[in-house]
Amino acid sequence: MLTSATALSWYLDGARVHVSLAGDPIAAVVVGRDVDEWLVFANEAERMLAEELPHDPAATLTRVPWHEPLVADSPGALREADVAAELRAARASLLPGELARYRALCREVAEVLTDAASGAHPEQTERDVAATLAAGLAARGIDPLVTLVAGRSRLAHRHPLPTAAPIGDRAMLVVCGRRHGLIANATRWLRFGAARPEEADAERRILEVEAAFLDATVPGAALGDAFAAGIAAYGANGFAADEWRNHHQGGAAGYSGRDPRAVPGIADLVQPGQPFAWNPTAPGAKVEDTVLAGSDGVEPLTVDPRWPTMRVAGRIRPVELEVGT
Repeated sequence: MLTSATALSWYLDGARVHVSLAGDPIAAVVVGRDVDEWLVFANEAERMLAEELPHDPAATLTRVPWHEPLVADSPGALREADVAAELRAARASLLPGELARYRALCREVAEVLTDAASGAHPEQTERDVAATLAAGLAARGIDPLVTLVAGRSRLAHRHPLPTAAPIGDRAMLVVCGRRHGLIANATRWLRFGAARPEEADAERRILEVEAAFLDATVPGAALGDAFAAGIAAYGANGFAADEWRNHHQGGAAGYSGRDPRAVPGIADLVQPGQPFAWNPTAPGAKVEDTVLAGSDGVEPLTVDPRWPTMRVAGRIRPVELEVGT
């Protein structure tokens, strides 16, 4: 019995199974050995059939009245929670069609960040920048699941929901955008004028921490081992050794923002063709891109060639964008 947006969008080939971004899915699937049953609220069924659900002549459709529970108790049905690890493993490696969608999504998310940052000015409020980000995503058919903006006065916050404060001379922009059920994650920094030496130094060192995470994201490795390699790099690069405790570090990506979020000792294995989004962070410093794990290393996907970069551990990584005032 598939009931979560993550599992449903994956199983239904990228179908949108929501109306409200904050609401429960409007569909569920009973996966049978031979035939699937789609459960859809009756007032949504025709649109879902015409625009969202994949072609599957063997599937049966049950229209559920909108005022009744979508999923009733089904004796003997296996719940998602009972096989969570198995489902994560099943959707970890993206198929060619999924990967093509994901590459396009990640590229466009990066472009939206570049557009918003390039057009910003110091007097602009965090909410204005967030509105630009959300509009850019929506125009491309991307759901803005997360739009965070921190200006100079709020850079201490790791999850800065935007406010009416002006961004000032430095800002961090964070986006998580969803299309076809897949979610791309990226963070970018901008500044007006010359960088402060201590901030440039922190940027360089946090990129070295990220490199440790990326170097350890090798198919067949335990996710917990990749996590351990990354958090060990904090102390090795001049940060407090326990800095990782102040914010989550990311993990696998794809049909969930983190699928799963990495924690100490987690046993999931890195799969070939699996996306990841690590986000090491320290006071005034953070880096985050969506990447793809492969036998030749990780490939950054949230890339816009207009954004400035530097090479770290053999990879092209984003650095702070200096915007003219």
